[in-house]
Amino acid sequence: MAISPPRNRLWWNEPIERVEIGWIVVAFLWGLFMFFFMIAWHFIGGQNLSTETYRIKPPAYEEKVVAFAEKYQVAEEDGTPVVRPPAGEDVYLLARLWEWWPLLELKKGQSYRIHLSSLDWQHGFSLQPVNINISVHPGYEQIITLTPTQAGEFGIACNEYCGIGHHMMTGRIRVVE
Repeated sequence: MAISPPRNRLWWNEPIERVEIGWIVVAFLWGLFMFFFMIAWHFIGGQNLSTETYRIKPPAYEEKVVAFAEKYQVAEEDGTPVVRPPAGEDVYLLARLWEWWPLLELKKGQSYRIHLSSLDWQHGFSLQPVNINISVHPGYEQIITLTPTQAGEFGIACNEYCGIGHHMMTGRIRVVE
């Protein structure tokens, strides 16, 4: 409630000052600009990933990942298979309490379609240090196209709280020449 209410209770019928109209027009035009620039930035900014998303039952996705890992496994580290798929192949990565499975080994300069899904809870796929962040949900298969541009080892961290072991939910993608 105002200290002294307006004499005319129908405040919306009061005339608007020219300066106020000017600021309203500026704010409206700025809002339009930002809205359309947000859409344009998706294409010219090169920062936003375009993903495909499909519904899938978690047990069916798990079967795909296990078959993929068995087909392309080249080694094992701490009980986790190291998988080296051929260039251009579809690559499967599984999130579950509290791991990313399997460990991937990709070739620099080659494109891969990386499939992501969860078996249990919502997890976050955060590829560091390149700062790719995707929410990974059970029942949905997300697909991103990734072309590694530098060799090295890249960490995967879960950035959605998923329970008591969340801080240990890490994985790796190794990129080789």
